[in-house]
Amino acid sequence: MSQVYMKLLDNNKAWVKEKLSKDPDYFLRLSKLQAPDYLWIGCSDSRVPANEITGTQPGEVFVHRNIANMVVHTDMNMLSVLDYAVNVLGVKHVIVCGHYGCGGVLAAMGNQQFGLIDNWLRHIKDVYYLHRNELDAIADTEERGRRFVELNVMEQVMDLSKTSIIQNSWKNHKRPTIHGWVYDLKTGIINELNVLMDGMEDVSGVYKFEDKKS
Repeated sequence: MSQVYMKLLDNNKAWVKEKLSKDPDYFLRLSKLQAPDYLWIGCSDSRVPANEITGTQPGEVFVHRNIANMVVHTDMNMLSVLDYAVNVLGVKHVIVCGHYGCGGVLAAMGNQQFGLIDNWLRHIKDVYYLHRNELDAIADTEERGRRFVELNVMEQVMDLSKTSIIQNSWKNHKRPTIHGWVYDLKTGIINELNVLMDGMEDVSGVYKFEDKKS
């Protein structure tokens, strides 16, 4: 049996040694506190590690990842992470970060069957349907895919604002701010999209929750 995976454990020991050489109390201190300012909702793609591409350290970013960085209103995993980040950790910012060349987004552009994942891709296809006039007008397939990635991130930002978790926190705590970013695999640069939400005024009427009855 291949022992290639042992490299990961060896790397871990080397990393621990490096950290301790610089700060003997690093792990003791880290183990006692988790107080991140950021929740990152990103793609599961192995080329988009949240901490590494933002230059942040363990403990600074609370992370949720799924295929194509989706905010699905029936996804209890995502909602549980969101609720914990907002209401327990008190994060100040929620970042939805997609990436150009996203396999999930590109798959949703076509009609091929892939299996179980087709049910997840359906949510991405819904984004295409919402913006079909703009996307269908882009002749170049690569450019259409890049724009689809951006529009998908923007829709996920909007979907976050439709949750009672976010709306109640806006009303009670004036936080968090929601950002939409796209990472470029070819350059390593993050593109900040023109979609930032930090209050109820940005939420469409039918999606606004009234205050709970006492």
